[in-house]
Amino acid sequence: MVVKNMKQDISTASRLSVAPMMDWTDRHCRYLHRLMSHHALLYTEMVTAPALVRGGAVHLLTFNPEEHPVAVQLGGSDPVELKEATKICVDHGYDEVNLNVGCPSDRVQSGAFGAVLMKSPELVADCVTLMQEAAGDVPVTVKCRIGVDDQEPTEVLPAFVETMRAAGITRMQIHARKAWLDGLSPKQNRDIPPLDYPLAHAMKEVFPDLHLSINGGIQSLEMVEEELTYMDGVMVGRAAYHQPYDILGAADARIFGDTRVALTRHEVVLAMEDYIGRHIAEGGKVAQITKHMLGLFAGQPGARRWKRVLSEGAHKDGAGFELVKEALPA
Repeated sequence: MVVKNMKQDISTASRLSVAPMMDWTDRHCRYLHRLMSHHALLYTEMVTAPALVRGGAVHLLTFNPEEHPVAVQLGGSDPVELKEATKICVDHGYDEVNLNVGCPSDRVQSGAFGAVLMKSPELVADCVTLMQEAAGDVPVTVKCRIGVDDQEPTEVLPAFVETMRAAGITRMQIHARKAWLDGLSPKQNRDIPPLDYPLAHAMKEVFPDLHLSINGGIQSLEMVEEELTYMDGVMVGRAAYHQPYDILGAADARIFGDTRVALTRHEVVLAMEDYIGRHIAEGGKVAQITKHMLGLFAGQPGARRWKRVLSEGAHKDGAGFELVKEALPA
């Protein structure tokens, strides 16, 4: 079992985190991201408490020791079930357990969890109270929206944060957009509702004792640095996936003050060779890993050919790291 990071370490790591993203931030993606940043906090895709407790799907919690500090995000709305799921996650060695109160997907709504829980703050408080009991020294955090549907964010968000603080939560991530559960698709919910950074900033002024991270629309490391003048942490989503090196490549130096020389993009690719080899030896497919590498050279000359070679060749029989080396000269 991997020794967990101390609370202070995870709090520092959350100055910059990569958001939990379904179908994207799996263990292969996180291993790649860790090569670019020793310090940024990495999150799993959302794992539902029913899948762990009722479905026994503990394989969803598999991660590589190199990923630390790494947090697991849980979805659910049954306090007892979330407590059991939290215990399972802690036993697997995660450094943080996060509760999803922000996902707007239909599947999440039908399960009465995710963003719809913004309408039930006392239920969320019951959930995190029991989760903290199960977590022991491992921090439990909450990722939320600023409101849902016709709620008034300037009224709802402060009250929600206060309820979380009263329940013992000391660290939260605020996605600075409303979620429209009726009328917008999950994809539209990531773009159409306007961002309200000033409201998130105001929460830090109102709750100076809490560690608050902002999420939503962060496109560059420069934006991360700007937001850190207001907030304790910044959580980056799609930009960290589609252009990971732009976000993570210089993050250790600029965000965490680490003087170690960072790997170049090419060195990151070469550092994946052993990992890819082990994955294939265990019966995996190279495409399961290379899909996360497509954005490594985003904005660089030859990036299009890099993506094309990987995309076209990764699903062919026998494809392995040789395909990656074939794409690299681009």
